[in-house]
Amino acid sequence: MKRLLKVSIITVCLNNVDTLEETIKSVQSQTHPSLEYIVVDGASTDGTLGIIENHKKYITKLISKKDDGIYFAINKGLEMATGDIIGVLHGDDFYADNKIIAKVADVFEKSNADCIYGDLQYVDRVNTNKITRNWIAGQYKTDMFLKGWMPPHPAFFIKKECIEKYGNYNTSLRIASDYEFMLRMIHKNNIKVRYLPEVLVKMKTGGISNRSLLNRIKNNLEDRKAWKINNLRPSIFTLFIKPLSKIGQYFN
Repeated sequence: MKRLLKVSIITVCLNNVDTLEETIKSVQSQTHPSLEYIVVDGASTDGTLGIIENHKKYITKLISKKDDGIYFAINKGLEMATGDIIGVLHGDDFYADNKIIAKVADVFEKSNADCIYGDLQYVDRVNTNKITRNWIAGQYKTDMFLKGWMPPHPAFFIKKECIEKYGNYNTSLRIASDYEFMLRMIHKNNIKVRYLPEVLVKMKTGGISNRSLLNRIKNNLEDRKAWKINNLRPSIFTLFIKPLSKIGQYFN
């Protein structure tokens, strides 16, 4: 009998007492039988650790220790991950239904994909039935990164062997390391991509990269650095189109 693909999900959190339980429950409800769940907590002080304790039987590996930011924490999770496939689900996010991981694993099984991505919905932080934005990623085509495209990071899954080959998250970037990671994997190294055209993840509003105008400016500056550190050259319009492309998400 063919071995089931093992999927490792990494949740990074810090003081997410109001949202983390829904994140954990969305992982523990997944029907895929070969699932490793890793929680990396940044030494929370608000009751988050109590939530983790209440659900610890569903958590495969846990570390709670101060770190230097989100991407340092993700890299800690990667060091612990033993799955064939890696996904990152932050403490403000949750899977759209209990079959998401099974669907993703099935696409990996039936294709030669190195990474798979889907769509994402932004939802109200209190009323998660209220959709505020729809991120419909669309089918990837070569050089779409040059047109300001990127897939939604929480709805992005990648083979561990690609990370081992091309590297972890770049911690010199404080906001846009997820963008740099996917740019490096897909655009620079041409790993094989598959699109799963449905909502995989719901994200509660208020993420670090879109909390303020200042963070949006910082994000754009880091996007530029992401291209530079990979010795890549964007088009003259790439980094202007990228933030503008999000406007359409409010009307989908």
